[in-house]
Amino acid sequence: MNKVVIIPDSFKGTMSSAEVCDIIEKAFNKIKPEIKIVKIPTADGGEGTVDAFLYSVGGEKVYVKTKNPLFENIKAYYGILNNKTAVIETAAASGLTLIENRKNPLNTSTFGTGLLIKDALDKNCEKIILGLGGSATNDGGVGIAAALGIDFMDAKSRMIIPSNRGLSELKYIDETGLDQRLKNCEFIIACDVDNILCGPFGASYIFGPQKGADDETVKILDANLSGYADLLYEKTKIDIKNIPGTGAAGGILASLLSFPEYFKCKICSGIDIVLDTVGFDDMIKDADLIITGEGRFDSQSLRGKVVSGVAKRAKKQNKPVIVIAGGAKEYEENAYNIGITAIFSACSGIYTDFNEVKQTCFDDLYKTTENILRILDL
Repeated sequence: MNKVVIIPDSFKGTMSSAEVCDIIEKAFNKIKPEIKIVKIPTADGGEGTVDAFLYSVGGEKVYVKTKNPLFENIKAYYGILNNKTAVIETAAASGLTLIENRKNPLNTSTFGTGLLIKDALDKNCEKIILGLGGSATNDGGVGIAAALGIDFMDAKSRMIIPSNRGLSELKYIDETGLDQRLKNCEFIIACDVDNILCGPFGASYIFGPQKGADDETVKILDANLSGYADLLYEKTKIDIKNIPGTGAAGGILASLLSFPEYFKCKICSGIDIVLDTVGFDDMIKDADLIITGEGRFDSQSLRGKVVSGVAKRAKKQNKPVIVIAGGAKEYEENAYNIGITAIFSACSGIYTDFNEVKQTCFDDLYKTTENILRILDL
């Protein structure tokens, strides 16, 4: 074995993708120091996407004063690559981790993400990669649209609060104030779900509960998004209710796809965007092993996540892939068919408190990697 490529997602809540890479490399340096290690911290459009791009292709991290999902002042960052491309994570300004103990998707907004986009336009970016993972919102993208110049008004022509609750009062949409610079900007949307906007498989029913919605609230959320879609159709004659992907991140694409003159969107798999950008296919041509992983490997891991994207690419070149996850349970047998060779859980015990996991995760990952290498040494 001469070359190993390490390309994990973050272990959310415990370790960044870069930290995971460093720990695995440390184990290699102890057990098999002669092997060439290539580290690619990565993400699939959610948290860590900006860092993944900056690590792999270079650029600048930009910090901006913006708003969190509850309109509170915060500082958030995005990346500017060297080709006038901005990389923006929805989670950076509109993410669940920003309001963990105050979840309520009726009240949350993507307005802060819109401010990040505006700042990227101010800095002359001509392409924006927008990752849709990890949002706390269910506003149909009205927050983003409002931040960029669309007026959303009630029956008395007063501005609504750009949130899902605000949509219940929405009567008029005026896009004449939209930022004209958007017409010269391309949007690459990193989206790994194909849920539609409304109904039992839509944004509210599928993702609302994890954002704090109970059964009754889910129905309200869905009704408000449906009403918004109807108003958009009256305005633009574009029916966005059943377009795959509009259910992602609380329906952000509902607003963007309704104004194609301003938002020129190309929807792509988040992990594929990253893998193409870093030149993954060429990078693994002479690799003997690929190691990937994530915090929890389960049935969702095969649906557009980092590990599945890596495994499918590796399989085309007949490269073995080992998955090391924080925890691995209830995953499909099909995992082995898409290119994964073996799956390991780094968790060293049964924990009742996530704080315990945080305290031991670094050591657990190191020891798991070390044991894998000792087996390979046989």
